[in-house]
Amino acid sequence: MNKLTQIKQQLSIVSGSKFLKNLTTAERYEFLQLCHKRGYKQSEYVFYRNDPGTGMYFIQEGKIELTSEADAGDEETEQNNNRFLLNPPNSFGALTIGYNLRRKYTAKCVSDCQLLGFFQPDFEVLRDRHPQIAVKFLQTLTNIALRQLEQATFAIEELSGYERALQIQFEAYYEDDSKDS
Repeated sequence: MNKLTQIKQQLSIVSGSKFLKNLTTAERYEFLQLCHKRGYKQSEYVFYRNDPGTGMYFIQEGKIELTSEADAGDEETEQNNNRFLLNPPNSFGALTIGYNLRRKYTAKCVSDCQLLGFFQPDFEVLRDRHPQIAVKFLQTLTNIALRQLEQATFAIEELSGYERALQIQFEAYYEDDSKDS
């Protein structure tokens, strides 16, 4: 595959990403310049649950399975796992950009995969070179995180009641941030 064809393919992945829909074509191109192509074989793991979050990935080719598996090989755990199958141009791992978070799930290749990685140092370069793109990127992250928080709060409310859901939110808000360092 020649370089121009490869760039067009990568740009179509980044352009088709729902995650980057609020960026212009030129901004997406600048974003793409900071991505790193990574190849993975079938059954290879991209990362494991509880790994430090270092960045996000866009699927260029192949299929990725996200699972909540904690202990590989444990039959009971295998049966209770939540599984999500992702195809191009899906992305995953985005909420680790800009935040010191551990992975909440395991990412495994269902087939041979070509991924575009965008990592914390890449975000720092983006922030320094193109602050307006970095702000739009963070706005998208914030919107996703807020939707997840809202859904999680509703689920906690259903299981434990409104008061418990509110207590968890307040405790997290007022928690000492120095523990994360």
